[in-house]
Amino acid sequence: MTVPSPEDAKLLALLNRHPGLKHRVQALAAIVADGDGDLARADEAERRVIEEVRHLGQEALQGWAEGQIARAAAQGDEDPQVRRAGKKHSAGTPPSAPSS
Repeated sequence: MTVPSPEDAKLLALLNRHPGLKHRVQALAAIVADGDGDLARADEAERRVIEEVRHLGQEALQGWAEGQIARAAAQGDEDPQVRRAGKKHSAGTPPSAPSS
């Protein structure tokens, strides 16, 4: 067994934090490894790779969006000026003086 390089270890740690992405990368690797198996036709291999890459992009964007939501929520929790929910306590704008 070979020792993974620092770049490999970083990639593996990143994929372990995002299991959906890890699954998609494994699926792509399986397609590549199946060069002489049930994917004898190039067009079928191309279709499966395109499908997996599309899913990989969806997983990546979903992970990014979830991270943005978590960061925004954490930022809102730190800011005492931000009110997440509840009734406003403002009586509104006071009426102006009558015109003459």
